[in-house]
Amino acid sequence: MEPNETVIRVGDDPVALINVFDVGAANQEALIDLLTEGAKKVMRHRPGFVSLSVLASNDGSRVVNLAQWRSYEDVKATLADAEVQAYSRRAAALAQATPHVYSVVSVHRAPAGDSSDTPD
Repeated sequence: MEPNETVIRVGDDPVALINVFDVGAANQEALIDLLTEGAKKVMRHRPGFVSLSVLASNDGSRVVNLAQWRSYEDVKATLADAEVQAYSRRAAALAQATPHVYSVVSVHRAPAGDSSDTPD
């Protein structure tokens, strides 16, 4: 495992804030840039931050922001932060957001030495 690799395991304490943005293809890159800027300048410095990944749909219609946090309380405190709220308003001008907090309940991996996606 790489030193800064994000790991998702059942039973870990971190929670995930997954925010799905419905965005027009013309705004997808601008939203990605904004989320990346917010991650670098604000989110990664917040207490309880673990990691953040930004995913873009291939058709340009969605962006997913997947942030892992140490606890639900850390998520709530972060969402109440004025600087985070300012980024949220800027993102809302580009896309419709649907945020939810999740806990990992199941993880499946390829068998050791097999990178294919075959069932057991």
